[in-house]
Amino acid sequence: MNLTLKVWRQANAEAKGKIETYPIADVSPDMSFLEMMDVLNEQLIGQGIDPIAFDHDCREGICGMCSMFINGEAHGPDRLVTTCQLHMRKFKDGDTITIEPFRAQAFPVIKDLTVDRSAFDRVQQAGGFVSVNTSGNTQDANSIPIDKHDADKAFDAAACIGCGACVATCKNASAMLFVSAKVSQYALLPQGKVEATDRVMNMVKQMDEEGFGNCTNTGACEVECPKGISLENIARMNREYLYASLKG
Repeated sequence: MNLTLKVWRQANAEAKGKIETYPIADVSPDMSFLEMMDVLNEQLIGQGIDPIAFDHDCREGICGMCSMFINGEAHGPDRLVTTCQLHMRKFKDGDTITIEPFRAQAFPVIKDLTVDRSAFDRVQQAGGFVSVNTSGNTQDANSIPIDKHDADKAFDAAACIGCGACVATCKNASAMLFVSAKVSQYALLPQGKVEATDRVMNMVKQMDEEGFGNCTNTGACEVECPKGISLENIARMNREYLYASLKG
């Protein structure tokens, strides 16, 4: 396939960015999107042009680093996949593909397609933990009875990889889906009950301080989430937050 790539180039957060156009030829439909970007970067280096900076690590849909906004969609046109799992067969010969970074006030651009998502780390640090009894009377987690439905819901919430697609696709740049997944992961399990009230209050407070927007229930976050995190988690977090607020 022969493609035209329109890529956002920006030296740093303070610099003014712009779209640059790059033609690329002989792209295999079996390539992943990141492999195609690797080929483009090799081409740019050969031409003496600074390669395009983008995040990647595992390239297996696990780490959540490969965050690109492709043709107006977080992670591109496919569903339930990350950018590294997106294959070029989703595009046609002659297509023009626009590639941008995830855009949000809380995700400042580091360079080109790479953004700083450490705001997510700070939200988790604000309350994403459970108490561990180290007194010598520890109880094995597998010996604690847990309702199968609750365990399944907790596992589904824990599937969130923190990629930020929910923020990037939300018109308000809301992080509610991400935060609610982290809250739900603990709220559904007995090990998470000890800090439950403090956790949800602290995580929501930190989310607001980071500059994320409010949720208006559009649902775009769930559609674009590569792990299919459900909006039910937002409802659960709202219940947890209301209970914590009333409990004081």
